[in-house]
Amino acid sequence: MTGTPPEAPRATPDGPRTPPEDARAARTRARLRHALLAECAERPLEQVGVAALVRRAGVGRATFYVHYDGLEALAVDACADVVRQAVDALHAWRGRPDPVDAPPALREFFASLAPHAGLYRSLLSPGGGGPLGRVLHRDLRARSLAERELAGAADAPLVASAVAATFAGVLADWLHGLLDAGPAEVADQVWQLLVALHRSR
Repeated sequence: MTGTPPEAPRATPDGPRTPPEDARAARTRARLRHALLAECAERPLEQVGVAALVRRAGVGRATFYVHYDGLEALAVDACADVVRQAVDALHAWRGRPDPVDAPPALREFFASLAPHAGLYRSLLSPGGGGPLGRVLHRDLRARSLAERELAGAADAPLVASAVAATFAGVLADWLHGLLDAGPAEVADQVWQLLVALHRSR
């Protein structure tokens, strides 16, 4: 299709954002991402095979390996939006933050995770590790660090690391059932922790 804008750079687990792709490659990757999400709605990621995936996506097996080195890399790419949503939700406020109630965007973020919670759990281990956890920690730390440095805050690297680790750990533990709270409640709880971290320095 003519006039299609190039795809924005994407987060990757091990390095800088990838450069924009041509339109054909972007469409192929989008088909693979959608196919993976559809497969994971029916079975755990561990039970998804490349053959079934490429058949659903309507592409060849060789094409899959041109774009991804395996299903985990595709899964992280398919879940990259959840990282962007998390980072944006944590910064969706202006002025003086409410120390108790999370921004509506953060509550909406936690509420939106249910449809693909199983996939997120497979990529985000308890404590905030795993391939998706690494991307989340890196992007959230970078955003927090940039904003604190812009504000001239003391110990910006330390607080940025603490914010990223705290959020990734709470999110992962909640997804794995280690925290007994509903979406709105856990959003408020993690928000209170992050506000306290920012005020501690």
